[in-house]
Amino acid sequence: MTLEQLKIFLEVARLEHVTRAAEALHLTQSAVSAAISALEARHGVILFDRVGRRIALTEAGRLFVDEARAVMERARAAELALADLGGSASGVLRVHASQTVASYWLPSRLVAYHERFPRVDLRLIVGNTQSAVEAVVTGEADLAVVEGEVVVPDLQRSTVAEDRLVLVVGRRHGWADGRKLVASDLLETNWIMREAGSGTRAAFESQLSSLGLDPQALSVVLEMPSNEAAMAAVEAGLSATVLSSRATQFHSMAGRLHVVDFPMPLRRFSAAYHSERHVTRALRSMLDLLDEDFGGEGLAGVAGTG
Repeated sequence: MTLEQLKIFLEVARLEHVTRAAEALHLTQSAVSAAISALEARHGVILFDRVGRRIALTEAGRLFVDEARAVMERARAAELALADLGGSASGVLRVHASQTVASYWLPSRLVAYHERFPRVDLRLIVGNTQSAVEAVVTGEADLAVVEGEVVVPDLQRSTVAEDRLVLVVGRRHGWADGRKLVASDLLETNWIMREAGSGTRAAFESQLSSLGLDPQALSVVLEMPSNEAAMAAVEAGLSATVLSSRATQFHSMAGRLHVVDFPMPLRRFSAAYHSERHVTRALRSMLDLLDEDFGGEGLAGVAGTG
C-alpha cells in the first residue's frame, strides 16, 4: 500500500466518480482504476460498488475512509515537520477564507506574506465562515480567516481585524431618502440575504435577536451565495441587505447603493487553526504577520506554539 494509492482512493471516495477523480488528480482514468484495483486485490476487499457510470463506497470502503485520512494526515504532518527543520518558512500553507475576508481584506496580506516568504506555496480557498472552519477541523486547511465568532473545540481563535456591517438599499427604495430607522421598520421591507453559513448573515441575525426581533420574521425573497450577487440584486429591486462596509464602499460611493441610517454592529475578523496539530514555520509566520497588522494584540498566545 502506498500513499499515492491512499490519495487516489480518498479522491474517488469523495467524488464517487473515477473520471472526475482522475481529472482532479491530473492522472489518467486507467491509472486511477489500476490504483483502486491494486488496493482491492492486495487486501482481498471490495471498496466500491460499480453502479452504471457511477461508483459508491461499500461498507468496507466507508470504514476505510477514516483510516486512510488519518494516514495521509500523519504523512503530511511528518512532511511539514521535516520542512521546518530546514530553517526558514517553506512548504505549503492552505488558507481557507470567507468571501468578505478573501475579497476585501486578505489579498494585501497575502502579497506581503509572499514577499517575505517566497518559498511558501500559498493556496487560498474561498467559501463562507462555516466551510472555512470545517476545513480546519477536518485537516483540509491549515488556517481559516473568517468574519464572525468561531467557537469550536480544538480550534485556537484570535482577532485579526474589525469590520462594520451596513444596511444598504438601491436607489429606488424608500429608505434611500435618508430617513432614520427603528428596529420595527426592518419588518416592513423585503430582504436579500447571504446564504446559511455566512458570517455576515449570522452577525445580522444575532443583532436582530438582540433587538427582540425574530430573524424568521423577515421577508426574505432571495438568498445569494456572494456579496456581489447580493448587491446586484438589491441594486435591481426594492429589497434591502446587510453586508460589510468594505464590500459596499465603492457601490455606495458611485450612488448605486445607499447606506441606511440604522446602527449596525462592529464585528471581528478571526484567524483560527487547530490547536492539536503542528504549527509549522509557514503557519506561525502568517499568524505573526496578521498579528503585526492588527497591532500586536490578537495573537499573543501563539508565541510559544510548535
